[in-house]
Amino acid sequence: MMRAVRFASQLRFIIKPDAIEAIRRKAERIGIVSAERITDEFLKILGSEKPSVGLKLLYDTGLAKILFPELVDMVGVEQRKDIHHKDVFLHTLRVVDNISETTDDVWLRFTALVHDIAKPRTKAFKEAIGWTFHGHEELGARMMKGLFRRMKLPMDRLPYVEKLVRLHLRPMVLVSEEVTDSAVRRLLFEAGAIIDDLMRLCRADITSQNPDRVARYLKNYDIVMQKMREVEEKDRLRNWQPPVRGDEIMAICGLESGPIVGVLKKRIEEAILEGEIPNEHDAALAYLLNIKDQVLQEKV
Repeated sequence: MMRAVRFASQLRFIIKPDAIEAIRRKAERIGIVSAERITDEFLKILGSEKPSVGLKLLYDTGLAKILFPELVDMVGVEQRKDIHHKDVFLHTLRVVDNISETTDDVWLRFTALVHDIAKPRTKAFKEAIGWTFHGHEELGARMMKGLFRRMKLPMDRLPYVEKLVRLHLRPMVLVSEEVTDSAVRRLLFEAGAIIDDLMRLCRADITSQNPDRVARYLKNYDIVMQKMREVEEKDRLRNWQPPVRGDEIMAICGLESGPIVGVLKKRIEEAILEGEIPNEHDAALAYLLNIKDQVLQEKV
């Protein structure tokens, strides 16, 4: 049954109506197949040229309800009409197809599939606003561990997916507000090496049918990316390494390993992110020497 769906998605085969109906009747039998085999077919569906073909068939045949119920939960979940013209399920399929035009990375495609996975659980209606989904990015990230375990997905890919789901709204905030160096530094710091994948996901997340709105969002993301390039060139935060290591802090301050070392490292990190000092060893060391006595007194 999974292979039929995969062939339809990967090779553009057409499944005859009587075969579709047979899969619907026998969908529960998928339970006798190992999770590893099912996941292998599922990832091949995600790896196809237009994954929405297979994902839609998984829903139509009832297989998704058994294998990926979170996907089915998105069906019929309405969104704000001024932003989205489709429910969360159809929006998600469009995002997956969009990102598949720019990358063959199945884990980035998988992240596109699950980036709004918590919207059904966080949906609330507010007057003058409409449907809201506050906190869906954080809850979605927390849902990933259970999903990975159930689907027998490789756990070494979990941190990557979690981080992208957790951060997928952050660039949008930079678009809608004045872009400060501090805000850009923090995003670069938190995203690190996956910042390019994050921006690719954000672009794929634009599914409006209004060409003017699409053009406006893409232009705003271009502005954010240019700002990130400028800040990255100056501050080198993409692959963050603390300019003053913990052992150096202990030696200078006469400390044993413990929480106070972490507090001092965090103060240096915050000073860099706020633009108080450059991301350089000598500047960070000078800052440490300037604040250490005060911090140590506060912790006594």
